[in-house]
Amino acid sequence: MNTSSLKIAFLASVSVLVEVVSSSAIGDALAKSILFFEGQRSGKLPPTQRVKWRGDSGLSDGSDMHVDLVGGYYDAGDNVKFGFPMAFTATMLSWSVIDFGGLMKGELANAREAIRWATDYLLKATAHSNTIYVQVGDANKDHSCWERPEDMDTPRSVYKIDANNPGSDVAAETAAALAAASLVFRKSDPSYSNLLRNRAIKVFAFADKYRGAYSNGLKAYVCPFYCSYSGYQDELLWGAAWLLKATRNPTYLNYIQANGQTLGADETDNTFGWDNKHVGARILLSKAFLVQNMKSLRDYKGHADNYICSLIPGASFSQSQYTPGGLLYKMSDSNMQYVTSTSFLLVTYAKYLTSAGKVVSCSGTIITPKRLRAIAKRQVDYLLGENPLKMSYMVGYGARFPQRIHHRGASLPSKVVHPAKIQCSDGFGMMKSEAPDSNVHVGAVVGGPDLHDQFPDQRSDYEQSEPSTYMNAPLVGTLAYLAHSFGQL
Repeated sequence: MNTSSLKIAFLASVSVLVEVVSSSAIGDALAKSILFFEGQRSGKLPPTQRVKWRGDSGLSDGSDMHVDLVGGYYDAGDNVKFGFPMAFTATMLSWSVIDFGGLMKGELANAREAIRWATDYLLKATAHSNTIYVQVGDANKDHSCWERPEDMDTPRSVYKIDANNPGSDVAAETAAALAAASLVFRKSDPSYSNLLRNRAIKVFAFADKYRGAYSNGLKAYVCPFYCSYSGYQDELLWGAAWLLKATRNPTYLNYIQANGQTLGADETDNTFGWDNKHVGARILLSKAFLVQNMKSLRDYKGHADNYICSLIPGASFSQSQYTPGGLLYKMSDSNMQYVTSTSFLLVTYAKYLTSAGKVVSCSGTIITPKRLRAIAKRQVDYLLGENPLKMSYMVGYGARFPQRIHHRGASLPSKVVHPAKIQCSDGFGMMKSEAPDSNVHVGAVVGGPDLHDQFPDQRSDYEQSEPSTYMNAPLVGTLAYLAHSFGQL
């Protein structure tokens, strides 16, 4: 073999090695992104709990209203259980498993457990007809303390919606979560799947019959934390789309056809997250047209294409902003939630387009599924460390990651290390401290850098340093796809 051939063979072997290492690294990020949810658990922790710095908490939740509301997730770095973002988290985890669970390998069981931890709670919260318990904990009083969930002594007040005080947004999102999860467990646990699906049908009927935004009646308790800024119409369309998928009942197709234009009319809104489901509904319904040939839903392919065109960096039709380092930038508060949700929609839509042999046309410019996947991978690469600061924004991943996240349980020593109670205000010294977190909250994705790619890593900076369940949930599916498909992009 001559020198030139040896050089080519060497470069080829290096290329393969880099590919394997990178794929393995993304697989590691997938495992960590799912593990994060165990650190967010509320309730009685199981023997299988892997995050050992967490203990039992919120064991009397719901007792004020004589209901059992033990369990579920704390949404972010505080100790309140907000039903709206929790339901969205469950929906997105479920969508991740539905479309990419086959690529998760050994992590599929852990992903299912993360979903079940949420849906078990949502079943409790919807146990009473025409009533949903949507929050446990007084957020204002909770935020006046910096204490571990295991030490909570702030009021565990319970808030609900019902026929007199409706909340179509949170109710329809809850229906979406239950419907999506029913698909996850259809084969592995049929009886649980049936329970979820039947409850989703009832909850959606309640959401549609008693219309209104939940933050109208509960404004003093849910705002400014999780106000329904986008209204409830998007959730009704989103919930109906998931019920169509879960039940295959033409009733929901008829509902979408009759109400879709009104409920999903705002095509200019290209934000997807816990509050706004317009774009997610368009992508989900486009699959029904592209893959299942539901011709009456043809328009959603066009709506989804318009969204995709708005994301293409550098194009004349792009409406998106990027940092100098290449990160999608939408908001100063927890921008990474926008990055993870957008990346998920990109790889998901690319999958649907590929299945149907279709592309996106943006003012005559053809955008292929491969291009969509490449954009998503660039965002994930940035999140995991390929950025100007060379910092991973996932805690516990890579050589450099945030050390001072805005999270009570992570920042304070665990009960194992410090069994004595830490009083309400005693933890603020740690909140303001420059000391690293007492516990590494592995897998937690924080709000991320600012518009100029800067990240101060300060615990008090909740906008950039706080993790959340709804930040991680869509990332799970994207990582599953990228870990499997690295080298095919």
